[in-house]
Amino acid sequence: MKTKLNYKRLVISLITPQLAGLFGVLFTSSAIPTWYETLNKPIFSPPNWLFGPVWTTLYLLMGISVYLIWQQLEKDKDRFVERSLYIFWIHLVFNALWSVIFFGLKDVGMAFVFIAIIWAMILWMIIRFWNLDKRSSLLLTPYFLWVSFASVLNFSILILN
Repeated sequence: MKTKLNYKRLVISLITPQLAGLFGVLFTSSAIPTWYETLNKPIFSPPNWLFGPVWTTLYLLMGISVYLIWQQLEKDKDRFVERSLYIFWIHLVFNALWSVIFFGLKDVGMAFVFIAIIWAMILWMIIRFWNLDKRSSLLLTPYFLWVSFASVLNFSILILN
């Protein structure tokens, strides 16, 4: 049985991750040309202009992923689906707070702790989502790869500074 498209859930699913990203921009936009530029960064550090398009795309993929899981409630209203959704929304809070910690508080060490938690939560979501909707799990794979890279970058900046 096919589940009907739920426009309200779709809009919430697509907009909420983008809002988390916009929240982070409040802390990054002023810190990048001032504080972040003064940090020692590894040679593999990408140009600053790349982060915006990458994160916008990743937030879009996250939104589609969580929408697919949310739609599972129509088929199966069990606690596994509900808890999977809670994990996603909690993880999104951690995601938004990372920018506050790294760029706002300028605490690279605590930011590394947060990104490690985010990394683990993404992996946990990928595994849980696989059991509910494989497409949803696969949509999180680029996010997992990027956060893996960002974790190495965060750690490198911590070591170099």
